[in-house]
Amino acid sequence: MTFTKTTEQSSKYENLEQMSVSSLLSNINNEDKTVPLAVEKALPQIEQLINAIIPKMKLGGRLFYIGAGTSGRLGILDASECPPTFGVPFDLVIGIIAGGDTAIRKAVENAEDDTTQAWNDLKAYNINENDVVVGIAASGTTPYVIAGLEECNNHNIITGSISCNEGSPLSLTSKYPIDVVVGPEFVTGSSRMKAGTAQKLVLNMITTATMVQLGKVKGNKMVDMQLSNSKLVDRGVKMIMEEIDVSYVEASDLLQTHGSVRKAVDFFNLSTIK
Repeated sequence: MTFTKTTEQSSKYENLEQMSVSSLLSNINNEDKTVPLAVEKALPQIEQLINAIIPKMKLGGRLFYIGAGTSGRLGILDASECPPTFGVPFDLVIGIIAGGDTAIRKAVENAEDDTTQAWNDLKAYNINENDVVVGIAASGTTPYVIAGLEECNNHNIITGSISCNEGSPLSLTSKYPIDVVVGPEFVTGSSRMKAGTAQKLVLNMITTATMVQLGKVKGNKMVDMQLSNSKLVDRGVKMIMEEIDVSYVEASDLLQTHGSVRKAVDFFNLSTIK
């Protein structure tokens, strides 16, 4: 298969600077509408990766994301949202970006071209065979990411990838590649747009489906979420009220005493049985 970077192909739209704001928004939106359809085509690949992640996590393994630029930032975003959403430890899902934390806000020159740093970054976390590493790169050609996955393969660590170019070097390196081919961007080469949106959708799927399978959701509720602000405390109280039919005050007391929706409901149910 010949590798073609569709993410770098010229936009279907010309003379953007001559468009009105209304036209710009309409055309961007039209392109964005194609992204979920591209993700849908990749669902079998996404499922295979998730089915590889779950048993490793049940053995105590972790999920790592590695990426550069926008891709790295998206991995960090997804990882950082897992503890408050699912009540898991902060080091269960870990996002690593080329160039380190500085690169989250400001590009670090040549960081994505470093072919040794990704493995060094992973070794800092005592990476092992129970872990899974997912490389994220819209182009599928980022040296930092590819080299990191190659080292993981050499050390019998399961690898996955998310790319927006079919048959990319990254996809060929990964054991569980995900290719979401979204085509040329509205602004030529600006892969923070459709490609970034596609990556975010896939990341949502990976962690949400995995956490559901690990028992971190009950019914459709985030029963293990961290109660880090008033909005979430109120949501937790209402979850308890819905689950065990008590007043707001009683539910609030239970939540304050036990610290999570799950623990509060479990305690109430056990005390009722007794």
